[in-house]
Amino acid sequence: MERLENIKVQIGIVILAQFVALFALFMADIEGVKILPMLILVIINSLVVIWVVYWFESDREQRDIDISRILGHDAKDALLIGEMGIITYDEQYCATWMSELLQERGVNIVGKKLTSWIGDITELFQGEVDSITAHDGEYVYEITRKENGQVLFVKDITEFARISEKFQEDGIVAGLLQLDNYMEIQQYEDETKMAQINTCLRQPLVEWADKYGMLIRRLRSDRFLVVLNEKIYQQVVEDKFAILNTVRKNAEDIDVSITLSMAFARGTDDFAQLDTMISDLLELAQSRGGDQAAVKKYGESVKYYGGNSEAREKRSKVRVRVVSQAIREAIMEAKRVFVIGHRDMDFDCMGAALCMSRLATAYNKESYIVSQSSGIEPQLAQALTEYEDIFSGRHRFLQDEEAARMIEDEDLLIVVDHNNPKQTGAPLTLEAANRIIVIDHHRRSEDFIGNPLLVYVETSASSTCELAAEFLPYQTNRVNLSEEEATLMYVGILVDTNRFRNRTGSRTFESVAYLKKLGIDPIAAENMLKEDFRDFAAKTEIMNYSQTYADNIIIAAVEKDAQVNRTLMSQAADSMLEIKGVEASFVIARINENECGISARSKGVVNVQVIMEKMHGGGHFNAAALQRKDTSVKALKEELKKKIDEYIEENKEETKDESNTAK
Repeated sequence: MERLENIKVQIGIVILAQFVALFALFMADIEGVKILPMLILVIINSLVVIWVVYWFESDREQRDIDISRILGHDAKDALLIGEMGIITYDEQYCATWMSELLQERGVNIVGKKLTSWIGDITELFQGEVDSITAHDGEYVYEITRKENGQVLFVKDITEFARISEKFQEDGIVAGLLQLDNYMEIQQYEDETKMAQINTCLRQPLVEWADKYGMLIRRLRSDRFLVVLNEKIYQQVVEDKFAILNTVRKNAEDIDVSITLSMAFARGTDDFAQLDTMISDLLELAQSRGGDQAAVKKYGESVKYYGGNSEAREKRSKVRVRVVSQAIREAIMEAKRVFVIGHRDMDFDCMGAALCMSRLATAYNKESYIVSQSSGIEPQLAQALTEYEDIFSGRHRFLQDEEAARMIEDEDLLIVVDHNNPKQTGAPLTLEAANRIIVIDHHRRSEDFIGNPLLVYVETSASSTCELAAEFLPYQTNRVNLSEEEATLMYVGILVDTNRFRNRTGSRTFESVAYLKKLGIDPIAAENMLKEDFRDFAAKTEIMNYSQTYADNIIIAAVEKDAQVNRTLMSQAADSMLEIKGVEASFVIARINENECGISARSKGVVNVQVIMEKMHGGGHFNAAALQRKDTSVKALKEELKKKIDEYIEENKEETKDESNTAK
């Protein structure tokens, strides 16, 4: 095609040169030279050349359009029936020829860049993919490039795409809805109040399901089964599960502690699998504090929506008594008891471990605390050193390797202050254990300790020490807890509640009151929490890096090579919350050579746990954290800003939804 254009230019130049030569002869007026016959000859010659060029170009275009000249009429018809198109192109990715199918559909790109038709076609030329799916008006094409050739095969898959889309939209989604705390309230409220609860809370669930066209059936007074398709599910996701806000707002209006937990399972047509998934997901949502939706596509990770309100006290004393008895029976059936905590044990973790160790001793069982190989926070290490003589005579402390060799199938392992196996301070012991009890107050993640004998995860509790202290009054044997052990548990509660300013309920003070009867020493507790001058200076240096972000948030990113321990990071984050107008604080620093971390704190308006989960961390509504390997403080800071922006945008939408509901 380029050669033809060059020939046309050259012919034009030759013809023009002939006319210029004739004009020169005419002006020279040479005697005996006849100009007119020569002019006629040049004109005839030019017309013949122009006709030949036009004929050649028309023939080329006809050959480009009519595939039957190349492949024959049968092949042409086969390609048309099969809705298959062919495009050839040159080194500059310009179309040099295309088959009749595309011509009939108004595609006219011969002589033009292929990207002028479909921009994504560049991916084929760069070798990133073998084929692409492209939309052109009402048609959908699958375009494949011939290897080692300059040919594209264009297949019409419009009907297939339509059927595939319909199939995806009709995919089965199963869901469970449960009104948290409904059964407990039903035991104490009169019929008038329950009628009001049913009108304001249960009826909106039915109306919400009808609005989207779901099938809804009540399984019991507080639980509903819903069946929907993928198209409806996507609409629910786009609306940010607005029913969560509706139930929460209506519950506040009638002054009841009821929230909604939701579970949705999708991605498979195996009904047994869907049933298992929604049951597990609902348990996940509730163990994380309720007021949220847990959704999962088969083969993918769990996603959470909502959860922007603090977990309320939902556990009853009846349940505490039942769990206490179950723990007592498990201990009595065991040969020995091992207690493990998370990595870098803090006061709450160690306090709960000491309590459970003494509880096992009360039933004449050998007990061991596995704590000597996973790290201990500096202030706790100092306290343990001070009380070493007392604790060494009442407890046995082991390394992880030693405990893993000792533990047998009939032994009991009690896991305190964590539920994620990735966070455990004794991975070998955990792997070797057969009978496991989990006691924790953190929101449950998808990664959970496998096959536990008993799980007691209460996200409304301030600390694991609070949960452990509640077990003591319900034991048939007296648990001999020393003043030092009670004081250490008290410090665990102090730290996790930031001195009773966060996540503190009536049950927290009841637990502290019980520990006070056992001999809490408040002065010793304060001395444990005092920081030395070096820690004070280090915390002050961390705060010097602080910068405001999004009006009510402070981020302190320690962008230096020095390592900062997580205790100092959390203390600095707590201190920054005392600044007027600050609702949330984040401290980012390097915690070891290969790992950086974030410590997040909130006064209760900003849900830092949701923000940390967006970055694959976790924690509580107002206290969360993240550790990540092979990254930098600067990279974490930029990622954190993006996640904060996403959270603020989502929160604005939820606030808008709540306003509309109120109206």
